[in-house]
Amino acid sequence: MPEFEKRLGYLTIISLSISSILGTAIFFGPAIGAHYSGKASIIAWIILGVFTTYISACFGELVSMFPKAGGIYEFTKQTYGRFISFIAGWTAWVVGNITTAVLVVAATDFLVSDPRLKATKLILSLSFILLLNIVAYLGVEMSAAIVVVFAFITLFVISSIIIRGLFLIDISNLLPIIPSGGLIPILPQIFITIFFIAETFFGWEGAAYLSEETKNPERVIPKAIVTANIIIAIMAVLLTIVFLSLVPLQGAASADAPLAGLAGILFGSQGIRLVAIGIFLTFMGSAAGGVITMPRLVLALARDRLFLGQFKAIHPRFKTPYKAIIFQTIISMIIVAICFGQYRLVLSLLVPLALVMYTLAIMSVPILRIKRPELNRPFKAPFGETGPVISALFFLALIALWVWGEPNAFNILKLSLSFIMMGFPLYFLVELYYDPKAITEVSDVFAYFTLITEPLSLPQRVREEIFVLLGDIRGKTVLEVGCSVGTLTLQLAHEVGPHGIIYATDFSKNEMRITRKRLALQEWASETRGHGIVRLLHDEDQTRRIHPSITYADAIVSVGLLSYIQDVKKVLMEAAAIMPAGGKLCFVEYGDFFHIIPNVEWLANNSTVESIFRECGFSVQVIRKKGFFWNYIFIYGMKYTRDVPFI
Repeated sequence: MPEFEKRLGYLTIISLSISSILGTAIFFGPAIGAHYSGKASIIAWIILGVFTTYISACFGELVSMFPKAGGIYEFTKQTYGRFISFIAGWTAWVVGNITTAVLVVAATDFLVSDPRLKATKLILSLSFILLLNIVAYLGVEMSAAIVVVFAFITLFVISSIIIRGLFLIDISNLLPIIPSGGLIPILPQIFITIFFIAETFFGWEGAAYLSEETKNPERVIPKAIVTANIIIAIMAVLLTIVFLSLVPLQGAASADAPLAGLAGILFGSQGIRLVAIGIFLTFMGSAAGGVITMPRLVLALARDRLFLGQFKAIHPRFKTPYKAIIFQTIISMIIVAICFGQYRLVLSLLVPLALVMYTLAIMSVPILRIKRPELNRPFKAPFGETGPVISALFFLALIALWVWGEPNAFNILKLSLSFIMMGFPLYFLVELYYDPKAITEVSDVFAYFTLITEPLSLPQRVREEIFVLLGDIRGKTVLEVGCSVGTLTLQLAHEVGPHGIIYATDFSKNEMRITRKRLALQEWASETRGHGIVRLLHDEDQTRRIHPSITYADAIVSVGLLSYIQDVKKVLMEAAAIMPAGGKLCFVEYGDFFHIIPNVEWLANNSTVESIFRECGFSVQVIRKKGFFWNYIFIYGMKYTRDVPFI
């Protein structure tokens, strides 16, 4: 299976870090800060710069310990375990997609400033998303080159505004930074300002997703993250000073496009257009950073069976997680369409999500220092036992002050947290998809529901097809692996006749009870025994084996179990060992659930299925038939003693 190649060096990683960390708030933030705390917003930027530099050091320590593609997911997995790490990974994925959407939409606004051209802006935004993902698909080296170019454009645009502005500023326009009433009364406004401008620095985890493609990642990435954060912090403070010095406070606080007004002052009417294009390219660079890195998170989740396994595939030629990129493209375009024209609302949704995610991440530092002190830490954050705790409390205080000071903030917070809560049912669905224990527990709880709905999940036409494919089984011994509530078992007992035997296994005790009752009712209703002997066997390890008490079967049949088997080849070989040459088998599997959820990887391709069965001693054919809610995959054939095709 193709793997990532370590091709990236320090220049690429620091460029990516700058692009990933730099958010839209560095350009909109000066006006937002002026609105909430006036000239004291400079203090907010300084506090935030120092604070986020420390956070970047915490991320540096974590990535130096775990240089894996999962980033935040990997850190939290090592700290909290499977469930919490999935929620952290899910939240990171939501935050990443929303951030990309905000960046692309904001970039388009700078490129096309006419508010009447909404349809044009939307089409352009979707086109940019598609273009960036195509670049990401074609290889990390091409993506890296583009990110480096965007990073230099970013530094050039912001530096040009700052350097030009520093020659024109009037310090008297900045005074007094602290109002006559003192600092204490405006502290709540300063903290609310920090809440809204914090998005400037979100993205410390971006470079971590490329750890498996970076040379010496445990040293290169921490250094790049911290350096990038310091560069952005300095630029943000200087840009705010220039803005507040040259733009009147009343106009600064109400500006929809604050940098446009500043560009007009600095460079004239022609400068406005040039700066707008520069800012557009800056935002596109930041969006490119997210587009390149986020599919690696999806890949890491898929590797650990916390997402659909297809998304861990790496392109054999381009060495990129191409299926994850295709999925990411579709989701990003949907989010762009939803978020279009809602910058302030989307920002309000994004910040609490990100703060919760980053709280989980930075708390990994002190927990792992206690839990795993033996781990090598090539990079260590200062005050690692107490600093992250203070930082986490600071994050929570920001959210509390925002809720307290902003109208409707609590409702927005509830909406924001609902995105996290969506991960809970998704986690249990994924666990059900992969985990045999979870499957057993759910099967027990919903046994009677299965009985009611089995005419839908296993309709008569599917059962009839099974018997056609099995052929004549009268007087034979048949093993049914996974009998569920016994619907097929009853028909098998009738088909084998009084001299046949059915072994029916299942991992659910409740489903076995229902099957036993239905068989007893069939026997009581029959005046003469026209059906075979049925031997029920409860088998908690059904997804790992053929029950050891079964030593012979002329035919094997199973419905809906194959995708849950942990080691398919092992189970098939055990099945072959108890069957005679020419013995028949028929497996029916559900595929393409609701025509959206893809199949288990190895079931997706007919030739792969046939090859696996052939290795285990069976010659089979695969037929796929359409159903209303899902498709049916019929795998049927026979045991053979030499490599011949089944006919």
